[in-house]
Amino acid sequence: MANPKRKHSKSRRDKRRTHHKLPTPAYYIDPQSGEPTLFHRVNLVSGYYRGKKVLATEEDSEA
Repeated sequence: MANPKRKHSKSRRDKRRTHHKLPTPAYYIDPQSGEPTLFHRVNLVSGYYRGKKVLATEEDSEA
């Protein structure tokens, strides 16, 4: 089994690990509620998806 001849420095180790990170999730500001929402998801606060009401919310049941 291959072994390194010399110890890799912390700098070299960290340079290799710079790409070992999770991407930040993309989101948009919902025009109805002003809440940040993930793409392709129903906004649970307003109940809207792509400009259409698709989910009944507590505000709807009270009115």
